[in-house]
Order: sequence, then C-alpha cells, then structure tokens
Amino acid sequence: MNILQINSSAKSSGSESTRVATNIVNKLLATNPGATVEVRDLAANPHPVLDEPTLQALFTPADKRTPEQAARVALDDALIAQVQRADAIVIGAPMYNFGITVQLKSWFDAIARAGVTFKYSENGPVGLLQGKKVYVATSRGGMHKDAPTDTQFPHLKMFLAFIGLTDVEYVFIEGQAYGAEVAGKQQAAADARVEELLA
Repeated sequence: MNILQINSSAKSSGSESTRVATNIVNKLLATNPGATVEVRDLAANPHPVLDEPTLQALFTPADKRTPEQAARVALDDALIAQVQRADAIVIGAPMYNFGITVQLKSWFDAIARAGVTFKYSENGPVGLLQGKKVYVATSRGGMHKDAPTDTQFPHLKMFLAFIGLTDVEYVFIEGQAYGAEVAGKQQAAADARVEELLA
C-alpha cells in the first residue's frame, strides 16, 4: 500500500487535524506491513495559487510552453502523480472561516485537471481517480457538524467525488475553541472514531 498524507493546516505544530491524520496513517501502517508513506505538508511547502500565468501555462499546448510555463505545470504534475500512485489518501483539513484552508484549495486546484483526474462525458463529469480509500480529519473551533454553518464538509465531499474519490471516511474534531474540557472530549471522540475505522 502506498499512503499519501496531505497536511493543510497553517500550523507547523499543534494542529489537531494533522495529529489525527498522522494517527490514521500510523494505524494504516500497523495493519499493512510493507506500506510506504508520502507526506506533503502544504504549510511547510505551500503550492502556488492558481493565477492568470498558471492558467495560460495550463492552456498552452505542451510543445509550445515557455520554460517558465513548463516549470509551473510540472509543479502541478508532481502533485497529480502523487495522488495517482496512492492507494490510500489521508487529508488533514482544518476549518478556517467556515471553509477549507487556502493551502488545501491550492492543492485541489492543482490536482483537478480535465482529461487526467476527471473528464466530461455526455452524462456529465466523470472522476478518474477511482479505487482509492480516503480519510479526512477535519478540526473546527466551533460545533458545525450537521449545521448550516458547515460549508466545509459539502465542499470536501463534492470535490473529492468530482475527481473520483468516493470511498471517503470523515473524522470530525470539533469544539476546539470551547475550552480544554470540551476540546479534550472531542479529541478523545475523534481518536475513538479512528480506532473504530481502522480496528
């Protein structure tokens, strides 16, 4: 098994989403002898945002790209290749201001490529990254699960399905801004959920 861990917290330490994602990876390693892990920390190594020069590079035929355009597209190619060779993907996805982090959005923008990770058919879009198991650890300062304020979960679910990742398990770590007692209980519940998923 090849495991890809994506950490998207802006924090270099003390991130609950990263802690739980790492816990999931460790459980996968314990139950899959010989498994390998690739870790991409989007805070330590942020991916460039999708801007006009990037769009121009992506829509320029490969044989007509300038060296600068080819280098920029190659950065996205590397991320796509990581996802393609992964059997399991573990994403640490904290909620910032009711949505995903800019770090994760840049990763999403990089790996969503028509004809490579999705395609359009006469029946609509078809995701091409199929047959992979995905785990998402999402931490929140408030209590948003199943509430109108949770605009993050629908975004995550929709985007992952769009590129073919439909076998997804979510672990929620909520109430992290509600004081030590509430935060501790939520962390314990998240750890129990990981145990349940990967027993």
